[in-house]
Amino acid sequence: MANNKSRNVARLRRHVRVRKHVSGTSVRPRLNVYRSLAEIYVQVIDDEAGATLVSASTIDQELRTQMSGLKKTDQAKLVGKAIAKRATAKGIQQVVFDRGGYRYTGRVKALADAAREGGLDF
Repeated sequence: MANNKSRNVARLRRHVRVRKHVSGTSVRPRLNVYRSLAEIYVQVIDDEAGATLVSASTIDQELRTQMSGLKKTDQAKLVGKAIAKRATAKGIQQVVFDRGGYRYTGRVKALADAAREGGLDF
């Protein structure tokens, strides 16, 4: 129990440290990732306006039907493709990637690669 708590505290510390330097603008918004044990969530955020422009997650009604029976990395790929599709529909091509203090491996990497394949540039 204590190990999980300290691991999350360390992740939050890394996230705050990175957020000092990474922020989204209206020209190049921030692509933020949150990963829980079961789900993965991603948002495209304009920090200057303080607004979420686009979001996608494994609990979206559109994506939920496709998620059954898939591994978590495959689910992350679907979420990455969905966020890229929704962002390009709103005219967003370039983003700043904010991995949220997580390591760039597994589900986070799968999501980022799928978003790049979908047309986002970061």
